[in-house]
Amino acid sequence: MTLRGVFPFAVMCVGMFVALLDIQIVASSLQDIGGGLSAAQDQIGWVQTAYLIAEIIVIPMSGWLTRVFSTGRLFGLSAAGFTLASLLCALAWNIESMIFFRALQGLLGASMIPTVFTSSFYYFDGRRRVYAAAVIGTIASVAPTLGPVIGGWITDVLGWRWLFYINLLPGALVAAAVPLLVRIDRADFTLLKGADYSGMALMALALGNLEYVLEEGARWNWFDDATIKTCTWIAAISGILFVWRSLTFARPVVELRALRDRNFALGSFLSFVTGIGIFSTIYLTPLFLGYVRGFSAWQIGEAVFATGAASLAGVPVYVALGRRVDLRWLMMFGLACFAASMWSFSWITHDWGAAELLVPQILRGFPQVFAVAPSVTLGLGSLPPERLKYASGLFNMMRNLGGAVGIAICGAILNNRTNLHFLDIASNLTPANGAMDRLVGDMTVRYGAALGGPEAGHLAALKQLWHLAWREAATMAYADAFLAIMAAFIVAILLVPMLRKVAPTPA
Repeated sequence: MTLRGVFPFAVMCVGMFVALLDIQIVASSLQDIGGGLSAAQDQIGWVQTAYLIAEIIVIPMSGWLTRVFSTGRLFGLSAAGFTLASLLCALAWNIESMIFFRALQGLLGASMIPTVFTSSFYYFDGRRRVYAAAVIGTIASVAPTLGPVIGGWITDVLGWRWLFYINLLPGALVAAAVPLLVRIDRADFTLLKGADYSGMALMALALGNLEYVLEEGARWNWFDDATIKTCTWIAAISGILFVWRSLTFARPVVELRALRDRNFALGSFLSFVTGIGIFSTIYLTPLFLGYVRGFSAWQIGEAVFATGAASLAGVPVYVALGRRVDLRWLMMFGLACFAASMWSFSWITHDWGAAELLVPQILRGFPQVFAVAPSVTLGLGSLPPERLKYASGLFNMMRNLGGAVGIAICGAILNNRTNLHFLDIASNLTPANGAMDRLVGDMTVRYGAALGGPEAGHLAALKQLWHLAWREAATMAYADAFLAIMAAFIVAILLVPMLRKVAPTPA
């Protein structure tokens, strides 16, 4: 492993880290952004959704774009576009401009992520790919985890616009350095002629509408909403046509035929499941701390910091074991620890804070690289070089799609199970319940003295009782969501033995 290979790869990893960090850096600061731009509550979520929709459309196309522009040039253009879009996000004047610029940011920066995956196979030979995969796996798992932490601190100390200003310096340096350092391949603009533009359009329609349905479905009660129903039909029809086009066209934009390789197919599915785990828990934990505990952005960041720290601590352990132990065993360990973490999260109560979340978050963070890195080596390492570029986009898309599906499912669980638990709790809050009767009586006296009469005091007491019941119902729904994620990881654990061991291959 020479400096000649390590330095370009390290610079590319910086770009990948910044792109992945931005997925979640606004997660704990959405309320501040919405307040700063005078946005309605139902518009704030689009700051995240717009980025994800744009990113998930471009990532699968990165293999074709790499061959057209070359790896170094595409990465440089992507970093430059991402940096410019970050500046525009920081200068946004209303919520509509912010949503547009966030979509532009995801669209232009998306190619940095899969390009790093394929570059690692170019720069490092089979024995050293364990280290490269560990670095990539760490970035892929730690960057989204640290997003809410860094975002919360920046928002509290500097203001929300600095969430985007901080991208300018590293983005500019990466955009300038990568085209000069990376000499992997050459541009081939002849590929623009006769490219699969129909496949690109169908893929954009399918993924864009699917992402919208997954992100917004729970909020609009799924198929009761006409827009959700229409987008589902568009996603399904265009998705089927895209698959048919990709399997019949000579040079498809996404190499679906790579799924015939068992390792790649299983690796893609396992990447999908780890996406569910990583992004769903990042979604659930700040949401619980913000809405149930009432934490500020910085308090949320402090509470979830343990996950990122534990993830970093797991990297040297994985590197030490990666060349000595079968990667399949390491992956099973990582997935099993993640499942155990979700089980420990399921004991959550309304008063959980940083102290109570510490052990579950360490259980989730430490083995994260064990769950992510082997899927890169085993899934992509089994493919021939000519398929690698096209397939890596699909592989990376599966992780992001897993995150979108996981967040959508968790959102639906929170909505449905909260209502169910609330009705169950409310059915026991009757005059026959002595403890409840005494509680309401005490609150009636206390509130009545403050509000000027027993009638006003009684109404205030009943309102407080409703809030207590709703808080407990919501907490129980979070526990249900964590158990659902655990079930996905149990399925993944059972599939790992079906992976073939990948022999070391030359760079």
